[in-house]
Amino acid sequence: MVALRGAARAERVFAYGTATGLLADLLLGDPRRGHPVAAFGRAAGHVERLLWRDHRGRGTVHTVVCAGGAAAVGALAARAVRRSPAAAVALTAAATWAVVGGTSLGREARGIGSALEAGDVELARELLPRLCGRDPQGLDADGIARGVVESVAENTSDAVVGALVWGAVGGVPGLFAFRAVNTLDAMVGHKSPRYRRFGWASARLDDVAGWPGARLTGALAVLAGGRPRAAVRAWRADAGRHPSPNAGVVEASFAGALGVRLGGTLAYAGRVEHRPVLNAAGRAVRVGDVERAARLSRRITALAWGVCVGGRLLWARR
Repeated sequence: MVALRGAARAERVFAYGTATGLLADLLLGDPRRGHPVAAFGRAAGHVERLLWRDHRGRGTVHTVVCAGGAAAVGALAARAVRRSPAAAVALTAAATWAVVGGTSLGREARGIGSALEAGDVELARELLPRLCGRDPQGLDADGIARGVVESVAENTSDAVVGALVWGAVGGVPGLFAFRAVNTLDAMVGHKSPRYRRFGWASARLDDVAGWPGARLTGALAVLAGGRPRAAVRAWRADAGRHPSPNAGVVEASFAGALGVRLGGTLAYAGRVEHRPVLNAAGRAVRVGDVERAARLSRRITALAWGVCVGGRLLWARR
C-alpha cells in the first residue's frame, strides 16, 4: 500500500510539474540570459577542449561525461526534494521549463513568417539561422518557408515531445539527460572534419534518444493535422528515405498532415545535400504554411503531454 501511494504521488508530481513547466514556457518562453541549456553548452565545450582528439573513443568519453553528468545533477536534485511533494513539483516544473522550447520555436518561426508576409525576404534570411543551420542566401520566400516548416517539424520532436517522453520515463534526470544528448548532437554531432569521429557517439546516442519522441510526434501529427491518411501515407512511403532515422518520420508526417512537399535540395554551411522529396503528392510550401505548422506543433505539444501523463498512470497501475 505504501508503495502504491508513493507511485501515485510520483505520477501527480510528473503531471502537475510538467503542466506547470509547459505553462511557464507558454507564458515566458526561454530566458534571454542565463539559460541552463546554454550553461550546459559552455560546460560541454570546456570538456571538449580537454578531451578532443580526432578519435571516436575520445568522443565517446566526452558524451558519457557530459550526458551522464547532466543526468546525475538531475538525480541529485530529485533526491534532495523527494520528501516534499511541493518541492518535487516545483523542481519538475523548473526542469520542464528549462529543457522544452516550444514557445521559442513558434516565436522564431512566426517571426520569419511575418517577415515573409510583409515581403521582407532579406529580414527573413537574416532570421532563418536562428531556427536552422541551412544557408539562407540562395533561398527565395517559398524556400525559406519550406526550411521553417521542416525545422518546426523536427524541433517539435527534439525540443518538446522527446523531452516529455524521457521525462515520463526518468523524471527530472530523464529531462536533463535528453536535453544534454540533444545539445551535444547540435554541438559536435555534425559531419564536419573536426567532428566526423569525435562527434560520432553523440550523434548515434541522439538517434537512439530521439527515436521514441519522433514516432510519437509522427503519430500525433497524423491525429492532429487534419489529413490522417495523407500523413500516414507520407510517413510510410518517405520517412525511411530521409538520411535521419528520426527527422524523416516527423518531416514526412508533417508534410502529409499539412498537404505540402518537403525535402529536396538543401545547402548547409557550404555543402549541398540532395534529399528525397517527402509527400510528393502535396503542393509546394507557401508562406502561409509557416503559421499552420506552428499551430500543428502547439497541438502536438498538448497531446504529447496527455499521452505521457496517461502512459505513466497506466504503467504505475499495471
